[in-house]
Amino acid sequence: MRRLAAGLQAWRFGSVVGVFLVVVGVLAWRLVDLHVVDQEFLRRQGDVRTIRVENVDAHRGMITDRYGEPLAVSTPVQTVWANPSEMDPDDPRLTNAARLLDLSEAELRSRIRRYGERRFIYVQRKVQPSLAREVMALRIPGLYSRREYQRFYPAGEVTSHVVGFTNIDGRGQEGIELSYNDWLRGEPGAKRVLKDNRGRIINDLSLIRDASPGRDLSLSIDLRLQYLAYRELKAVVAAHNAHGGTLVMLDVDTGEVLAMVNQHSYNPNDRSQLSPERLRNKAITDLFEPGSPMKPITMAAALESGRYTINSTIDTSPGYRRFGRFTIRDMRNYGVIDMTTIIAKSSNVGISRIANDLGGDMIRDLYFRMGLGQATGIGFPGEAVGVLPAPPRWRPVEEATLSYGYGISVNALQLAQAYMVLANGGIRYPVSLLKLTEPPAGERVLSERVTAQVRGMLREVVEHGTGRQAQPGFYSAGGKTGTVHLLGKNGYEDSEYKAIFAGMAPIDNPRIVTVVAVDAPQAGEYYGGEVAAPVFARVMGDALRLLNVKPELEIGEATGPAGTSGERG
Repeated sequence: MRRLAAGLQAWRFGSVVGVFLVVVGVLAWRLVDLHVVDQEFLRRQGDVRTIRVENVDAHRGMITDRYGEPLAVSTPVQTVWANPSEMDPDDPRLTNAARLLDLSEAELRSRIRRYGERRFIYVQRKVQPSLAREVMALRIPGLYSRREYQRFYPAGEVTSHVVGFTNIDGRGQEGIELSYNDWLRGEPGAKRVLKDNRGRIINDLSLIRDASPGRDLSLSIDLRLQYLAYRELKAVVAAHNAHGGTLVMLDVDTGEVLAMVNQHSYNPNDRSQLSPERLRNKAITDLFEPGSPMKPITMAAALESGRYTINSTIDTSPGYRRFGRFTIRDMRNYGVIDMTTIIAKSSNVGISRIANDLGGDMIRDLYFRMGLGQATGIGFPGEAVGVLPAPPRWRPVEEATLSYGYGISVNALQLAQAYMVLANGGIRYPVSLLKLTEPPAGERVLSERVTAQVRGMLREVVEHGTGRQAQPGFYSAGGKTGTVHLLGKNGYEDSEYKAIFAGMAPIDNPRIVTVVAVDAPQAGEYYGGEVAAPVFARVMGDALRLLNVKPELEIGEATGPAGTSGERG
């Protein structure tokens, strides 16, 4: 028994020693394998724990005016972020961090506690680099910063409705920033970095994919004219206590938008008081009945038809017309007047008689060919195309109201596009907010003869008719006044009007078309010839000088916007 017990004890001891030697051998072989045979294993495992892939932000493209003046630029800023799992919510240094970042200390500590299991939260987005450096100097464990880009708009509220803005992540939300977001935003890159156990970047190891910066965009806007238009529109809205206003200026030979402003506006650099009402680009999104500015286009249809000439006359007696319960009136009984006088005196009776003779289809066809009732081609978000009726059978009253701009709806840009056709000799161009590098392809919709005759009538409006206050200093001009009732919940408002002036200058060889519309002026005057025409005069006179257009009139001929009119438009 003793021999058996001794043998069993020796076997157990040998087994334990054997197992121990085998384990030691396996460990020794693994060490040799890792350090000699498979040296990459430890390196790979280390990389898994310390090497990360970081995004490389793409620089958003710059937006400029037609001469390269910046309208939207991206500037580098810092974003402060935190890894709550590494932080102590009771760290006394958080007091100074909250003060520097203008945050509530209690809220900051509460967020760190609430998200204690997370590895990433934003603390403050897009702060000045100098401020971020002060925060990082506190050396708070788990608090970091990274570079981002912030959009800045040098012209502020002057160009806000055209340019728009981006959100905090750099995505376009309004205007050009939205409609050309894919062009401007660029593509972010990626890089491989080495981090320590606290998540701090120690070294940039390699570039995986380079960031592709966004492409720049050159707008058709002339910033000088934009400032000028904004100043004058803001002044008239304030002076007349109006609800708002719009001004659009087009190059008659290209369809490029040289200025587009609205009231009231907003500052895209400070959106703390932003309201949805101020975001709309009213020149494109808001529709209205254009009223009397449509009379010259109806007149063009009459001249184009061959039934009427420039010397034709119309009997407007007794100064009104009745269509059942509906009556249209002139300011007074003009009697028998020629075609030019119908436009100069803005005779509803005269133009409606012509419309009933021509028929609604003929007038509507020209309206459509000039761009009404359809998109302008500008490609801007939220564009409203308006209403251009096409009943199967026109009633006489519908033909009459169509001739002087009631029963249809347009936006200010469409009206400017239609007047561009009258100004350039009959060619309709698509409207563009981008600077064009070559002449656009246009479509002829009227003859040069007809448009020249209509321009002569528009000159008479400014020189002797309802638009005398539209005379732009030392330049000849032509245009048409309009005063239309605004629509309310229960139909037309008796005491709410839109004052309109649409015109061009210099009238013999037009360079610019401008439309001015002022909503609901409250300070007594509300006619287009009294409210909108003086704005046209000031803007056009200064704009033509800025564009180096040679003055045409002598000092005695240039009455300017102070002149008065015996008629109202």
